[in-house]
Amino acid sequence: MRSRALPIATALLLVLALWYVAAAALNWTQANGDLLGTMSLAKPLLPAPHQIAIEFWNSTAGQRIDSKRSLVFHAAVTASSTLVGFALGVAIGLLLAIVLVHVRVLDRALLPWIVASQTVPILAIAPMIVVVFGALGLTGLLPKAVIAAYLSFFPVVIGVAKGLRAPDQLQLDLLHTYDASRRRVLAVLRWPAAMRFLFPSLKVAIAASTVGAIVAELPTGAESGLGARLLAGSYYGQTLQIWAALAMASLLAASGVGVVVLCERLVIRARGGRL
Repeated sequence: MRSRALPIATALLLVLALWYVAAAALNWTQANGDLLGTMSLAKPLLPAPHQIAIEFWNSTAGQRIDSKRSLVFHAAVTASSTLVGFALGVAIGLLLAIVLVHVRVLDRALLPWIVASQTVPILAIAPMIVVVFGALGLTGLLPKAVIAAYLSFFPVVIGVAKGLRAPDQLQLDLLHTYDASRRRVLAVLRWPAAMRFLFPSLKVAIAASTVGAIVAELPTGAESGLGARLLAGSYYGQTLQIWAALAMASLLAASGVGVVVLCERLVIRARGGRL
């Protein structure tokens, strides 16, 4: 633990020191050359870390959970879109991965389009998805979840497809000699081999889903959610509000990754593996 904690603590202290220097430099003119003033501006260009921490505390512990000024409330709204989009993205990714491995024609036809889909900026796609779903009378959670799923399915389909192809050809030939069906091969050989690729893909997917949910809140004109909080802060120049919302978004994504890590350890332990 000490060997891990020392490098992390050193890097963290270095980042904080550089952050304070950058905050003082960027806020110098606005504070009229007052060094202490650069650390206490109401609307700084770059808030100091302690200012962000105070704003974060005031927006969480200092507010009722059901208040629209509470970051916990906004995080819960974003988390709902994130989880629904993540579940949808994982389901689509797993289905596509299985199809790509078993149908070579679709593998050659679909894989280039799947890769190409991630080259289009999500900021360009999000408004179109919102407009299309709005024309169909579908508003609220579903459009945001679809946008989150758009970002989260890609790492799953690529990672799981690689894992399903991981078994050695000799192992596949052995099962074929026993006249094992594709379903049987998938259950006893391909799927267990894909497990070590699945959870790293899920970690990336849950973080991407969080980003997608936040981005999806920008073109919808949402009044709640971390994306709406960021947008409101940018409108009124509330940099402290923006950075506090970013901190909550990071915490939300890290919590999602932590849950995936916990599930991974439980699965490894259930399968008799070592952590």
